[in-house]
Amino acid sequence: MRRKIALARSAMLLGLLAAVPVCAQESGPLPEASARQTPAQGSDTHDANRQTAAAESSAASASASPTATPRKIEVPTGTHIPLVLHNAISTRSARPGDPVYFETLFPVMVNGHVAIPAGSYVSGEVTESKRPGRVKGRGELMIKLTTMILPNAYMVNLNAVPGSGAGTGGGETVDKEGKVTGDSDKASDAGTVIKTTAAGAGIGAIASQGAKGAAIGAGIGAATGLAAVLLSRGPEAEMPRGSTLEAVIERPLLLDADKVQFTSPGQSSTLPGPPNREPQRNKVPF
Repeated sequence: MRRKIALARSAMLLGLLAAVPVCAQESGPLPEASARQTPAQGSDTHDANRQTAAAESSAASASASPTATPRKIEVPTGTHIPLVLHNAISTRSARPGDPVYFETLFPVMVNGHVAIPAGSYVSGEVTESKRPGRVKGRGELMIKLTTMILPNAYMVNLNAVPGSGAGTGGGETVDKEGKVTGDSDKASDAGTVIKTTAAGAGIGAIASQGAKGAAIGAGIGAATGLAAVLLSRGPEAEMPRGSTLEAVIERPLLLDADKVQFTSPGQSSTLPGPPNREPQRNKVPF
């Protein structure tokens, strides 16, 4: 009886020992699978966090450095800018394309601030030059102003033409289109004819000692005077160095606000104005 009990216990012990590996095999893979799944889930979470951080960084960078348009100061259309000429111009020698150089005489203010100081440079060119005719027609100059350089070397494109009030020392005038027209010399023409007529009459009277001779001499003198007028040109249109005029802006002039922060009105060069001159005719073919 005891032997049977011992054998039964041995059989039970052997059964238990045989069952342990099976349980180990059944329960063993579970931790390993769990271990395999955990890193994958961590990697997905890390990628998501990294993408979120990148998006936040990009948004912060965009907000930190926005694309801002520089603020502009507008000098309105029709603004008059007083100028003084640095190089002389004359229809006698000027040709289209010849440069002209001016300087501003007075500051231009916008909203209480200096936008264009005195002493700024303005350059342009001659676009047309027409000499005066022999019997009629006056000398004409057309000028276009294209560039302005402020005292701090800031350069801007300028679209302006000469305005009224040209101070040339002579009788030149400027129309609304910016054309400079020379003076006429009608008084001089009449004076030439009168002088030659009187001289001819005097010579004729002396030569023939009578009124008939004076009349003949007067006719000869008048013809001589008229010939002198026909063989000469009218006065040239001239703008000597130191001539003054006003430029008129034809479209708004936009200036970068950070480049026109001037604290003084500026100062222009001291150029003497041209002396007064009388219109003079020029001998043909000169």
